[in-house]
Amino acid sequence: MSFKTILAVVTDKAHLQDTIGQAVSMAKAVDAHLDVVCLGVDRTQTGYYYAGMNAAVLQETLNQARGEAEEMCKAAEGQLEGQGVLYRVTDAVCQLADIARFVASHARFSDLTIVPRPYGDDRGIELEPVVEGALFEGQSPVVVLPISGPELKVPERVAIGWNESAEALRAVRAALPFLKTAQCAHIVVIDPPTHGPNRSDPGGQLSQYLARHGVKVEIDVLSKTLPRVSDVMRRHVSDMNADMVIMGAYGHSRFREAILGGATRNMLETSEVPVLMAH
Repeated sequence: MSFKTILAVVTDKAHLQDTIGQAVSMAKAVDAHLDVVCLGVDRTQTGYYYAGMNAAVLQETLNQARGEAEEMCKAAEGQLEGQGVLYRVTDAVCQLADIARFVASHARFSDLTIVPRPYGDDRGIELEPVVEGALFEGQSPVVVLPISGPELKVPERVAIGWNESAEALRAVRAALPFLKTAQCAHIVVIDPPTHGPNRSDPGGQLSQYLARHGVKVEIDVLSKTLPRVSDVMRRHVSDMNADMVIMGAYGHSRFREAILGGATRNMLETSEVPVLMAH
């Protein structure tokens, strides 16, 4: 498998230039087609319309979202022109409650989805369902960009967050095109179980699997010396100078189709390098 179709989703003009710029860099690096979706969001939550709101007011919120989508689309096309990549820009309008399903309909036909970090003071409430839609329903591996950082590229040093879960294995398989070309992939195991079939060789089976694909692998076994696993992982990523993290995305169904679990959220909130996730 290789990455031949990359999807970038933009919902806010403030993050458009950086998101598209990083997506262009990756598309050039892997010779992929870039699809950009500029999504104008009606952020009025379903069920919260005030009494007496009429059709004209409802139409106005949709018109505002349409105007934002068209403005972002124009800016995106201007940024992409002359970049030397094959691309398509699509603008659309979506209500907040329908974002995950809409994004999933595009992500399911993409090899990789690139989105800005969903958490932060300047981040809209629509970014989390964008990530969730691509991951959980769209079944696309997702690269979540950090707040700032160098140009997105094919990684040379990769940290794999490994806990033997199905989600982590799915992420590793999705990232194989990157892992095969990396200088080194570190399988990071934090507080491995003291019981079970792999207690004497944590990460050993994954190491063997990757080695047979030609991946250069090392295993790093760490103790949980900080309150959260994500804190230990982030410190190790910095120590080894990794330029990408590979990890499983954990979530559960409750109020929405999918809610990102605490471990996933913590990593996305603090990571200083791109995080590739799959579910």
